[in-house]
Amino acid sequence: MTSRKRPLQVSLPKGAVEYVRMSTEHQQYSIENQQDVIRKFAEQHGTNIVRTYADGAKTGMLFKGRNALQELIRAVESGQPDFDTILVYDVTRWGRYLDPDESAYWEFLCKRKGIRVEYCAEPYLNDNSPAASILKSVKRFESGDYNRGLSTKVFAGQCRLIRLGYRQGGHAGYGLRRMLQDHQGQRKEILLRAQRKSIQMDRVILVPGPPEEVAVVERIYHLFIHERLNEQAIAAVLNQQSILTDLGRPWTRATVHQVLTNPKYQGENVFNRVSFKLKQERVRNPPDMWVRREHAFAPIIDSVVFAQAQAIIFARHQHLTTEDLLARLQNLFKERGMLSAIIINETEGMPSSSIYRSRFKSLVRAYALVGYNPTHDYAYLEINQLLRERHRELNDELVKRIKETGAVVEDKGRSLRVNDLILSTIVSRCSKTKAGSFRWTIRLDLTSMPDLTIATRMQPDNRTPLDYYILPAIDMRLAQLRLKEQNGITMDVYRFDDLSYFYRLISRTKFVEVA
Repeated sequence: MTSRKRPLQVSLPKGAVEYVRMSTEHQQYSIENQQDVIRKFAEQHGTNIVRTYADGAKTGMLFKGRNALQELIRAVESGQPDFDTILVYDVTRWGRYLDPDESAYWEFLCKRKGIRVEYCAEPYLNDNSPAASILKSVKRFESGDYNRGLSTKVFAGQCRLIRLGYRQGGHAGYGLRRMLQDHQGQRKEILLRAQRKSIQMDRVILVPGPPEEVAVVERIYHLFIHERLNEQAIAAVLNQQSILTDLGRPWTRATVHQVLTNPKYQGENVFNRVSFKLKQERVRNPPDMWVRREHAFAPIIDSVVFAQAQAIIFARHQHLTTEDLLARLQNLFKERGMLSAIIINETEGMPSSSIYRSRFKSLVRAYALVGYNPTHDYAYLEINQLLRERHRELNDELVKRIKETGAVVEDKGRSLRVNDLILSTIVSRCSKTKAGSFRWTIRLDLTSMPDLTIATRMQPDNRTPLDYYILPAIDMRLAQLRLKEQNGITMDVYRFDDLSYFYRLISRTKFVEVA
């Protein structure tokens, strides 16, 4: 590594603290390496480090959860810190925020309190010069964009592994175990709870657990299907016999229901039931967004038996009218004072939360109809539903209009095949920054490898389209695009007010025969 020379006439004030962070426990020497650079920088500029603030195994995407950084900011805001300089390895250690303004905000807060932030491994001093400000802004944007691109690539890789039959996600669940196998498919060992693989090429599959646990799972299905006991009664039977769950806890209505409804017990690999991308919002996805692989694992429950259980669950409350469902939900709300999926699933005699999602399109809509307004902002769930509906409408409209042009179109689920062209469609949510401006994120589909992507930007209310971007894959170098209201000629050359240009592009043209 070549050393970076800095102006000798610049010297930092006396008294500094260092902030270091590493993202994962696998970055064994990351903090030590950061400290080496920081302390060499401090020595060169004649300042003393009085304290270290360290966040180990903490993502840089969120301020929440980074206890050391929060403690450092509290010391800054106290008005009486015993330091006047914060030394950080580089901009990414300060944070990999998706919004570059957030990283700038925490630095500005320090500056406003008279505390200087210096990035020791960057090729510039943080001296408020135009050059330093521009370089920092670029680095912050690249840092956030790195996370977005990495998330897209990781998700595509996870989907591919799911389809190959490998396990992705947390603990196996009651009656199952995670088996580690090498890249040749040879089984190595059972992974303990919270234990991770140590070799990147190794893979994880699910296998049946101890015989006594497998017998309990089979018994749960027998009691439910043949003896017609509901989940609450089955939990009572298991608890009376001192049988605990895989977490060492008593059984509940919800934990029994989970065993009865999870496809992994019939050997099916299911992924993306819940999304928590980029540490933003946890979203429960509809079944059409799940990634599946049948016969991925050795089943504990025969698929016919599993289907019988699902049929009973589905039919159990289908006879209830919409008014009946709302009346039960209203009574539960009056009794408990609040509502949640867990409360609904744990209450005897209540339809499952999935019934309410199916009947009312979302739990939030059902809550609203009985007068319950959750303190948490669930607006994003409503918007997600609207965007999914808009996406389906867009695809249906595209198929109809494409056929009218005379082109051949085939709906392949995640994409459309138009003549010999693979077309992907995206509906981009409009979000508002803290500064009041609007942003749109376009995540290009890496799984279907489209030749062309039509991205619909939504209006600020996320109910109607604003405009369209027609993006050829050959010109797209990033997996994710972050658009502003105005994006300059390099990006807005792909922008259109409607899709008439696209329909002209794919329409059949008659050639005049020449003798």
